[in-house]
Amino acid sequence: MHLPSQTIDVKQFIDNRSFSHYQWLVIALCFLILTVDAYDIAAIGYAAPSLIGEWHITKAQLGTAMSAGVLGMTAGALLGGALSDWSSPKRVLIIMMMTSAIGSILTALAGSVAALAALRFITGLGLGAAMPVALTVVYEYTPTRRGPLLVNFVNCGVMLGAAACGLIAAVLVPAFGWASIFVVGGVVPLVLAVVSIFVLSEPLRFMVSRGLPSERVAAVLRRIAPDTSFDGAHFVISEDVETRGKQGVSVILSRGFRFGTLMLWCAYFCAAFVYYLLNGWMPLLLRGSGVTTSQASFITGLFSLGGMAGTLCLGWLMGRFEKNSVVAIAVAGGALAIWLLGEQKGSLMLLAVSTFAAGVCVNGAVMSMAALAASFYPTSGRATGVSWMTGMGRFGGMLGPVAGGLMLKFNLDVSTVFSLLAIPLLIQAVALWLKRSATDGSAPVEYPSNLA
Repeated sequence: MHLPSQTIDVKQFIDNRSFSHYQWLVIALCFLILTVDAYDIAAIGYAAPSLIGEWHITKAQLGTAMSAGVLGMTAGALLGGALSDWSSPKRVLIIMMMTSAIGSILTALAGSVAALAALRFITGLGLGAAMPVALTVVYEYTPTRRGPLLVNFVNCGVMLGAAACGLIAAVLVPAFGWASIFVVGGVVPLVLAVVSIFVLSEPLRFMVSRGLPSERVAAVLRRIAPDTSFDGAHFVISEDVETRGKQGVSVILSRGFRFGTLMLWCAYFCAAFVYYLLNGWMPLLLRGSGVTTSQASFITGLFSLGGMAGTLCLGWLMGRFEKNSVVAIAVAGGALAIWLLGEQKGSLMLLAVSTFAAGVCVNGAVMSMAALAASFYPTSGRATGVSWMTGMGRFGGMLGPVAGGLMLKFNLDVSTVFSLLAIPLLIQAVALWLKRSATDGSAPVEYPSNLA
């Protein structure tokens, strides 16, 4: 098919075409990136028992190294998006993947807690930057209506990677020792980074917004639509006119986006607070409901299983209804399910159902926040918007487990704990409901350097 010389809005072009093999390749590659990144995040937990035994260190000392990894991820999230918008998503993604891979491989050679902490920080720095940038790339390559579903699908790689780490550790550690976990966690992302150099292209909207040569844009479009000729075409994108000439932080804090940005930060902080608290303390909290240790482990698994179902379900709904309302309603449902969870004592079936429902709503909403942010910001600030929201959420993620430990230390009743956890979820729902008033209006913007 030949298109006469004309102006082509690349966003509308992707929206109006069926999904191509190349776009599926990008989705698969980013899914694998998030899977191996989540593997690296979970690795330290599975190596912990061996490290404590071999190094004769306390849990508190090892906790320092774990905290260094989380701190690195927070710094990476705040840094990666800004670098991506300033430089390029592909370049930052590859460099940060290599950073995390090298950090993980060197972790296998660590001989002290100080060295372990430093290397976990470096690994976390790469992971924290790579994950939101990968999700941004996914959104840039997908049609608008399918964007939330596919971003959420790729986000499921996080849960798959954490589960895979447990299975792989069970095989490797007895045979090769704790270091083998980190070697695998470094080699695989290093291979993916090399593959990305040759397979992954810069996002189309990013290239057009930067005014890169038309032929470079056309070369990527030919991979998506090989039956179409783009000779002499002039490319534009639907962009917020007010943000033209701005990048990164200046976009997400500009007048048209500032309120929405603050509401996203508030919502994700609350979501991460509850998410990480429950993932850290759920088995022990369930024991307070009168179940055995094995039953608590099984029911906790339902929380994660519900999260995968909720992530995909919310992604589908966000493509068909107002996105903020969909996630806000899910979060409100999660608050109700969490409250009901604390009221179930003596009924294993109701406890299991409440836990699964909480997983669907709470976990599903957490995993949907990236799609919500990606759809809100223009290309010039998308990577920064997703990354900074993630970074702000990390602070909530660090406080959640600490708060859970304090609640247990003061022997709060399990029903009281779950009732208290419903409060930040309700705050998250209100923040997302208020964010609906923040508009992200767009209009076609032309970039003269793209003229053939």
